[in-house]
Amino acid sequence: MAKRWAKAPSPCIGVCKFSGEGGGCIGCFMTKPEKKRFKRLEKKSKKKAFFRMLVDRLTERGRLSRWERVYRRKCDKKAVPCPLEKL
Repeated sequence: MAKRWAKAPSPCIGVCKFSGEGGGCIGCFMTKPEKKRFKRLEKKSKKKAFFRMLVDRLTERGRLSRWERVYRRKCDKKAVPCPLEKL
């Protein structure tokens, strides 16, 4: 697996407050089961598909730009390549 995808940090941006509407986090819009599932993803194709699904969801809700900015900062802080560059 490419280093970018192997070291991809969780899409969680540390807000972790769940709304009643679908049970999604107000920061990253992942559900609790999705957060757990991401940790178990190993293949590049599955991680890439997960990020695409999440980006689509964030785009639909008009929250992509904020999440993307915070997530890129998270990748920089961890000194890992940002997987958003290769979506």
